[in-house]
Amino acid sequence: MEVRNPGATPPERILAPGHAFEAFEWRAVTEEGADWVMEMEITPRVVNSLGALQGGLLATLIDSVGGMALLSEGLSGPRHVTSELQISFAAAARVGPVRAVAHVLHRGRRSAVVRVDVRDVGADDLFVATGTLRFALMSGDAAESAVASGAERASDGPAERASDGAAGGAGRGADTAAS
Repeated sequence: MEVRNPGATPPERILAPGHAFEAFEWRAVTEEGADWVMEMEITPRVVNSLGALQGGLLATLIDSVGGMALLSEGLSGPRHVTSELQISFAAAARVGPVRAVAHVLHRGRRSAVVRVDVRDVGADDLFVATGTLRFALMSGDAAESAVASGAERASDGPAERASDGAAGGAGRGADTAAS
């Protein structure tokens, strides 16, 4: 079986100095049969008051690894954005590192589905969580338009955003999520 992400070097990203991702001690690793794999250390910067990896940061890891799995497949055409994320938490990760393993389950013309399983390697490979993500795939022009639209919406005041209504957002997601 093919081993993906040989050399385990993620595509270069330009992030602002002090970006939240700097709090993570994570690295790409290889695992046979996986589309992308990363390990993240459990440090005092990423744990909750109970000493376990904070759930929101675990969700961020799952989302990031799922997206990297699509990039590692050589996605040269459409860009992708997360349109749906479902996570089942099974156990607390306290020892580390945690290993997030992604498998691309489906890739259509307009969407892709990725599953990410997370285990606490230092705790005898304890199963921690599984996430299923749906990504909307967009052409370069559509992606640029979505980014510009998001920037416009961010500059709107609360009244302008509220007048758009919840149905507007749901309709956009429904349009892009179908494959």
